[in-house]
Amino acid sequence: MSQQDQNDDQQEQLLDENGNPIDPEQQQEEDDGQHKYAGVISWVVSGALHATMIMLMGTIYFLAKEPEQEVPPVRVQSIPPPPEKKEEKPKLERELLEPKVELDIAVQSDNPNPITQIEPVEDVTTREEETDSNVAKGREEAVADSEMGGQGAFMAIGAGGGSAGMFGSRSGGGKRRAVGRGGGSKGSESAVDAALRWFKKHQSPNGMWDAEKYFQNCTEDPKCEPGAYEGHSAEEVNAAMTGYALLAFLGAGYDHKTANKFKPTVKKGIDYLLSVQKPDGLLGARNYEHPVATMALAEAYAMTSDKDLREPTQKGVDVIISRQNKDDGNAYGLGWDYSKPSKRNDASVTGWNVMALKSAYAGGLTIGNAMEGSKQWLEQAWKANNDGKEGRPDWQKLDIYKDESLFSYCWTTGEKSYEKGFGHQNMAPVGMVCAVFLGHRAGDPMLETLANFVMNKQTPKAYPTNTYYMYYNTLGVFQVGGDKWKVWNSSVRDMLVNAQRKGDGCFDGSWDFEGTNFHGHKIGRVLSTAYNTLCLEVYYRYAQVNQGKK
Repeated sequence: MSQQDQNDDQQEQLLDENGNPIDPEQQQEEDDGQHKYAGVISWVVSGALHATMIMLMGTIYFLAKEPEQEVPPVRVQSIPPPPEKKEEKPKLERELLEPKVELDIAVQSDNPNPITQIEPVEDVTTREEETDSNVAKGREEAVADSEMGGQGAFMAIGAGGGSAGMFGSRSGGGKRRAVGRGGGSKGSESAVDAALRWFKKHQSPNGMWDAEKYFQNCTEDPKCEPGAYEGHSAEEVNAAMTGYALLAFLGAGYDHKTANKFKPTVKKGIDYLLSVQKPDGLLGARNYEHPVATMALAEAYAMTSDKDLREPTQKGVDVIISRQNKDDGNAYGLGWDYSKPSKRNDASVTGWNVMALKSAYAGGLTIGNAMEGSKQWLEQAWKANNDGKEGRPDWQKLDIYKDESLFSYCWTTGEKSYEKGFGHQNMAPVGMVCAVFLGHRAGDPMLETLANFVMNKQTPKAYPTNTYYMYYNTLGVFQVGGDKWKVWNSSVRDMLVNAQRKGDGCFDGSWDFEGTNFHGHKIGRVLSTAYNTLCLEVYYRYAQVNQGKK
């Protein structure tokens, strides 16, 4: 038997450890069981190993965590509530209560209140005297020691007859501050208020102020005397009187739209002017009452932007422009006569037209080049009156500190020298105001020398005085400012307040017209009261517009 065969036989017959033959099938079952047990053991070992690894990693994680995260609860619990909270609570309450306490304190002072006050509201036509039995007018305080502020020293900066900035100062605290800065007093402001009450009592049911029959509208006694139309038609005079009265209300800050105690009065006056305005825009008949009434409409429009006033006011302005005198060979016009354009340039008529145009311009209305024409009139008329002939001043050699210049009542277009036919030469007040409105400034020879004439020859000493001159002069000298204004104000302000009628029925709040001695003064009490009221309103009518301008 070969070796290979022996090996095969050994493989075929397997023996156990005792040498006994082993059944091959039994051996196969034993081998399979061993394999099964080995697989189970390997899974058990693997699971145990993974579990150990997981436990190890968890232990590392917890050991690696920052211990501070567990500390805050311990620290919070160890800190007691701060006692300071109870101590701060009263302090906080005091801080909250203190402003309330300040708001409840009512402080009375003679100084102007820096906070604008709310004007009393009245939308009914009941008279203030019927609702306020004890109305304190305070006119007895119209002396120097009752001033609300210092004397104003405003230079001539060309304030207009109605700029938006100006109107902004015409109510409440703003108005009072302007009064003080301008050299006004509580007495002068009270006098204005009393005058406005007088105007309200004497307004006709249709809204006009009748120069002749005004007293019939008042229920108090004794009665005021009748006025007069002085050879003019009622249409002419009453249009002017209504314009003057409205300017007094508007100048004090009372319009027809804002809630105020005179709102119904002002609205009725404006409605009257609109009702008598002709289709072409003319108010009255002449170039005198027309600009006065147009100026009132222009100021009301500038103050309120009332769209219903824009068209009629613009029509009134268009009439002024169309009636301006023409200058041959010049693109601009000149001054105005009483009716249609001519060569006669009337200073009094021209003055009102210039002021009306200034108010219209301030309200944003179209005035064309009418103001440029007015400048031509002013310069040519002034030079002709100061030509150096027959003892008259020479405009080229004037000393602004001591010399006076002249301004005549009339000037004929194209004339280069003064002639007797020009009329009297004491219309410096109109020339001075027009110079201010047409751009002349402090230090200007025309403005300063016209002001010198006024101060030397027309400063009033006592009432009655020429109230026409006084109105223009107060307006003009206020713009010149400085020592001139101090002298003028010290003479005029208290004089007017003390001359106002007080506590005598129908007269209360008005000014007498006898002895006021200007052309037309006999029209009566409505006109004299209007001029004097407008004088006193200059203090806050033009104060604000001067601030910050050069």
